[in-house]
Amino acid sequence: MRTNIIRHESMMVSYDVVNGWTVVEVDGEVDAHTAPMIREAVIKLVDEGHQHFVLDLGFVTFMDSMGLGVIVAFTKRIREHEGSLRIASVSGRLLKIFDLSGLRASYEIFPSPEEGTQSAPSPGSLAHWPHPSEETDCP
Repeated sequence: MRTNIIRHESMMVSYDVVNGWTVVEVDGEVDAHTAPMIREAVIKLVDEGHQHFVLDLGFVTFMDSMGLGVIVAFTKRIREHEGSLRIASVSGRLLKIFDLSGLRASYEIFPSPEEGTQSAPSPGSLAHWPHPSEETDCP
């Protein structure tokens, strides 16, 4: 069952738990105004015991450097809790942001949240973050 955790005029965030993964769907703009809300929402989920995340960016209409910064911030928090993070449904425009920042190879990126949740999470998969492991296959 999908649960809304943020409703804002330009953005909404909801989550669902699938196959051991907390799938966080962001819908709208991720910018200097909304990024802190997203960070706090994900950190709250981590603090509530969620460990393994798939971040679904399929409905993100805009992301700036603050948006990328918030992904890095909650990746650190997830890593501290020996969790894992996969990113799904990244548009070409957003993928370019990951490329330009040099972070594309640091994340497992999947075409869809369904594909991101197919295999069970492995605790501690972010132990070597931000350096990609040899096993990570980023399209």
